[in-house]
Amino acid sequence: MLIRRHRPWELPESAATPEAVYLSRRHLLGAGAGLLAAAGVGLPATAAPTPGNPDLDPTKDLYPAKRNEAFTLDRPVTPAEISGNYNNFYEFGSDRRNYQVADIAERMPRRPWTVKIDGLVETPREVGIDDIIRAMSLEERLYRHRCVEAWSMAVPWTGFPVRAFVDYAKPLSGAKYIRMETFVNPAVAPAQNRFIYPWPYVEGITMAEGMNDLAFFVTGVYGKPAPNQYGAPLRLALPWKYGFKSVKSIVRISFVAERPVGLWEQVQGREYGFWANVNPEVPHPRWSQASERDIGTGERRPTLLYNGYGEQVAGLYAGMDKTEKLFM
Repeated sequence: MLIRRHRPWELPESAATPEAVYLSRRHLLGAGAGLLAAAGVGLPATAAPTPGNPDLDPTKDLYPAKRNEAFTLDRPVTPAEISGNYNNFYEFGSDRRNYQVADIAERMPRRPWTVKIDGLVETPREVGIDDIIRAMSLEERLYRHRCVEAWSMAVPWTGFPVRAFVDYAKPLSGAKYIRMETFVNPAVAPAQNRFIYPWPYVEGITMAEGMNDLAFFVTGVYGKPAPNQYGAPLRLALPWKYGFKSVKSIVRISFVAERPVGLWEQVQGREYGFWANVNPEVPHPRWSQASERDIGTGERRPTLLYNGYGEQVAGLYAGMDKTEKLFM
């Protein structure tokens, strides 16, 4: 007899039905902004750019991807119109509570887009995002997302495991960390014209974390290529960590021997550390982490250790709590 052991976050399929269609209300704005980008301002290459409309994404034919049923939820999926308009993406603005970030982010051209793979790898190279995506096997996963600001959502991400990308990149044995950085294009990201933050946005994880089953590179959401405000065309999803670790709109992935210093760790290391694992018993210096507000339902929920994924990731940190601040 085959006995399937349910993971601690799982519920039946009927409890977590994703949004079938994401209705963008910003196509006109994106098309107008594409005219600005057509001049080649701030682009990573010289080919004609694709405006920020996900319906024009060259990999649209790969969606929707098949859902991986090993990754389900204990709560309803957050509607796309809510999660798509509640975004921390500081390159485009700091007001996550309305349409500001989503509207401005749509100005960013999605193509051409290349990802530099360098550091301790067999062959450093720069690869087009479409070549990367088509070299992978896309799947959909339902993940909880917990922000350090004590709000949460549940999202149907599409993408591929980080470990698949590691195999693709072929790092050398001396690589201990994966360092990632986002784009710099002040022509479309107004906050990058200011000197408040040390752009580009940088984050890093250990090789062991990257090889964990949960670590996921995201290219789509709600069964379609991801709109820009989610971090298109390539972002990271680490559901057991606070959301600031999940770097967006990645243009460079480096395999390195030294621990990277993330943007928020550099700006305020007392509040935002390297590990950033979710723990309800370790408060942020300015607020409690004991509970979270679900932006989809408005409910206040108790925060779960490792955001409920402890069975899968706690072993990564065994014995480290005496020397490392694992939950800051």
